[in-house]
Amino acid sequence: MNSTIRTGFEGGLFAITLLTADLTESVRFYGQKLGLTKVFSDEVSAVYKCGQTMINLLDVSSAGELVEPAAVGDLAAGVDAIAVYTLRVSDVDAVVAELLAAGVEFLNGPIDRPWGVRTASFRDPSGHVWELADHA
Repeated sequence: MNSTIRTGFEGGLFAITLLTADLTESVRFYGQKLGLTKVFSDEVSAVYKCGQTMINLLDVSSAGELVEPAAVGDLAAGVDAIAVYTLRVSDVDAVVAELLAAGVEFLNGPIDRPWGVRTASFRDPSGHVWELADHA
């Protein structure tokens, strides 16, 4: 297996787009509860800076053109998790304490995983699962 980075991918992950059925609640969650810095917003989206990665929150009603000819999934269908986004932190317990104080509800953790990483996971208002992990 080739372990080199594909040409053009050297910059790493620039942005992820998360679809939301309630942009107002998602903006409150990412801005107030997670404390991320908003760098752009309009009537259907908001973009937050998370390290070197941008998190684009996009109202599901505006997502069709991004995935055409595929269809946008139904956010209300109740899918538990189709992806997990990991944030590297140096102290999982401290970050969990801060986020709990801000009103974030956790799915699990902090827990020491068998592969040697301490993690904790939470869900945003649209059901996207985020993991905090100490990969020291």
